[in-house]
Amino acid sequence: MKDTLDRVVSEAGHIILGKEQAIRLALACLLARGHLLIEDLPGVGKTVLAHTLAKLLGLDYQRIQFTSDLLPADIIGVSIFDRDDSLFRFHPGPVFSQLLLADEINRATPRAQSALLEAMEERQVTVEGQTRPLPEPFFVIATQNPSHQIGTFPLPESQLDRFLMRIHIGYPDAHAERELLAGRDRYEMLDEIEPLLADGELQSFQQEVGKVHVSAALLDYIQALLEHSRSSSEFSQGLSPRAGLAIIHSARAWALMEGRKHVLPEDVQMILPATTAHRLHGSADTGISEGAELSRLLVHSVAIP
Repeated sequence: MKDTLDRVVSEAGHIILGKEQAIRLALACLLARGHLLIEDLPGVGKTVLAHTLAKLLGLDYQRIQFTSDLLPADIIGVSIFDRDDSLFRFHPGPVFSQLLLADEINRATPRAQSALLEAMEERQVTVEGQTRPLPEPFFVIATQNPSHQIGTFPLPESQLDRFLMRIHIGYPDAHAERELLAGRDRYEMLDEIEPLLADGELQSFQQEVGKVHVSAALLDYIQALLEHSRSSSEFSQGLSPRAGLAIIHSARAWALMEGRKHVLPEDVQMILPATTAHRLHGSADTGISEGAELSRLLVHSVAIP
């Protein structure tokens, strides 16, 4: 299993150069059955990373370009009257796919963004009073431009909290960028990718994630992290129980990718910035607004039992 997952990371690394950590976090998020938010500047490979993972994992893939005029029906689907049969037929939208890429999600209005809330939480959508299940597995990978850019609408807290992880890709280092500039077009390379996982194999890996052991001492550590975020004056808003579950699921997935059947404190510390940075808010006394810095502050403030 570890060899297969390492191969997925390696093959993705041929497309997204010099970003192994981001690739591993993204894969861990999908193994933990979570949704992923990639926030970064335009042009650093957010969309390519999502497309690469979809192809390597053998997932049915759909992409929505979020814009200010996007409507919920453009995401979920719409019923159209069939004159031959004299009835309305539902035409599914792109949300009915195994991996949905919500590209530049914060360029759409809150009304369009909210169309994904039920899908992300319950893996189903309700249209015209009828509940329709989504494919299994179902993931949302959303890309987001920095909020200071023109034409963006900030995601509400309720939607941010539905993302298991938020990661950044960042600029490549000089060596990786030189290889990128001198190499082939990334989308041409994407066309040549073959799935590395057979049908149903990803679900099997996800089941194995749930079997990774979490000791009582490690649960004490995670509870201490949650409690410190709620009681310390450094944070204006503490981590929710959902955030605690996100930490556990992500740490289990990371341990599995490392070839272990038990979670170590180092696994928790490795995934903590990705799982908590979009959920933490610094107090006025702290003077820190960046979520990644708050996550590091939390790690340094709580000792491993």
